[in-house]
Amino acid sequence: MEMTPPLAIILLNDSARPTARKLQQLYPEALIHGLRGRVTDADIAFPQTAAHLQELFRSGAPIIGLCASAILIRCLAPVLADKLSEPPVIAMADDGGSVVPLLGGHHGANALAREIADAFSTHAAITTTSDIHYNIALDSPPAGLEIANPQDMKAFVGKLRDGEKIRLTGAHDWLAQSDLPIAEDGSLCIEVTTKAVAGDTGKLVYHPKSLALGLGCERNTDPSEVITLVKEVIERNNLSPLAIGWVGSIDVKADERAIHSVAAHFGLAPRFFDAARLESETPRLATPSDIVFREVGCHGVSEGAALAAAGSSGTLIVPKAKSKRATCALAEAIMPIDAHAVGKIQGKLSVIGIGPGQDAWRTPEASRLIGEATDLVAYSLYLDLLGSRIAGKTRHDFGLGEEETRVRAALDLAAEGRNVALISSGDIGIYAMATLVFELIEREQKAGWDRLDIEVTPGISALQAAAARSGAPLGHDFCTISLSDLLTPWEVIESRITAAAEGDFVISFYNPVSMKRRTQLQVAKEILLRHRPEQTPVIIARNLGRETESVTFVPLVDLDPEQVDMLTLVMVGSSESRLTTTNSGAKSWVYTPRGYAGKMNKQALKTGTEK
Repeated sequence: MEMTPPLAIILLNDSARPTARKLQQLYPEALIHGLRGRVTDADIAFPQTAAHLQELFRSGAPIIGLCASAILIRCLAPVLADKLSEPPVIAMADDGGSVVPLLGGHHGANALAREIADAFSTHAAITTTSDIHYNIALDSPPAGLEIANPQDMKAFVGKLRDGEKIRLTGAHDWLAQSDLPIAEDGSLCIEVTTKAVAGDTGKLVYHPKSLALGLGCERNTDPSEVITLVKEVIERNNLSPLAIGWVGSIDVKADERAIHSVAAHFGLAPRFFDAARLESETPRLATPSDIVFREVGCHGVSEGAALAAAGSSGTLIVPKAKSKRATCALAEAIMPIDAHAVGKIQGKLSVIGIGPGQDAWRTPEASRLIGEATDLVAYSLYLDLLGSRIAGKTRHDFGLGEEETRVRAALDLAAEGRNVALISSGDIGIYAMATLVFELIEREQKAGWDRLDIEVTPGISALQAAAARSGAPLGHDFCTISLSDLLTPWEVIESRITAAAEGDFVISFYNPVSMKRRTQLQVAKEILLRHRPEQTPVIIARNLGRETESVTFVPLVDLDPEQVDMLTLVMVGSSESRLTTTNSGAKSWVYTPRGYAGKMNKQALKTGTEK
């Protein structure tokens, strides 16, 4: 299921920062978006307000603008189109004194505004008609209830305001607690049902999400086969697909693409039960199977999952139906099902590089995945760098040298059904934890690890940061070499240095020294001096992206390993790398030509010959 982007708090100047921070405490998953040049220390910096707001709006992100309403209105006017799909947009005074839902009032903005107003002890300026007159937003039903014909809402409310009364078929507390004019002989109708019923301008139909869809299938079944089976079963039993409130199976299918595809078809994330829980439903199964028991440890997967989700008061309303490689069953609960609380999700492991740690160099994808995670696993310093952005999440801190223990912990937590972020500085795939994740999964063959949803997201590496700070040293071929011999024999490292020197690569040396290891960089320098000029520029980059950052240049012949520490990256240019200056010699840069000058000279010679 596609995730809703995290709430965006729009900050156009630092004067509104206290309000933004209070909002972020209220909504820990929210990200502060700050206008570059006017706002410091934002989760996401943007250069142009209108373009950024429009992008957020199109993505479906809820927006709270700490600015004048007119700014939001003017910026978003060009992208307003479908009232039924717009996300919540709220304007809020920078001191928190006023809260105005501008858009998406019945898609969460009104409720969000009221919640914010309560927290700030102020007033939410709600202006939508049904909220005011009937104490209910008919086009914004609560979680677990879905309107079938929103296109008829405007005409229906118009008739309601003209004095017509409503006949209610079915029941729901949300309707009963409103001030709607309910009458047995009402000319208008509201029906609450799981059946596929048509509505019109005089009849609104709401479907409670009280149907649990249990699934089973053979490994690697084509998703289209399972979706077709489910659609046929729903249609044959005159049920509404909008009433499907839960989709799931047995936990050995947690990574089955077909199960996830069916759940996504209904706008849900699949949930899973272990075999013991499904086996406890055996007395209620319509078609128990000894064959299924021998295979997975329970007498029924699809029926058992549906009944387990519907609860002890639920009823199996559609016994197991089959296609060639799949089964499905439906059970009905007495109340809408909270899909987030029944069964376990497929565990997720996000393997995340956060760059040097500063907000501006962390990708939006990394911020999103950290925001979605429930548990964070990392070396303590990396978590500290994230500051208040991880408030409310469970930290699992590890020390240096505990890399394998750290990765095992992340995998085990995710296997429990949690959303886990394994975090490293720089790019987690470059001399970091990502490779160990896949190595352990392959080596140990644990079923729980093998079923995880794994996502790897890049970060800005020390290699990239050093290159950007120093100019363009990576303009031509380059390589990276770690000088740490803890995992790689020194003889292998030395042969790689020699090969890179002979190949005339720009070389980035990671882990150049340590407290106990002081000679390797000196050996690397001696090897390089045999193959490139003494004046080859060397970049010494320390604490990149942090307050104590320093970037200096020295000729290769003057490189002193004693001036290098564990927090330093050493980048040695090729024989073609150059040192140049700008600002009348005040600023130095290193670059490695890629051959454009030679190409232009050849083109000039060719043109001259043709003339």
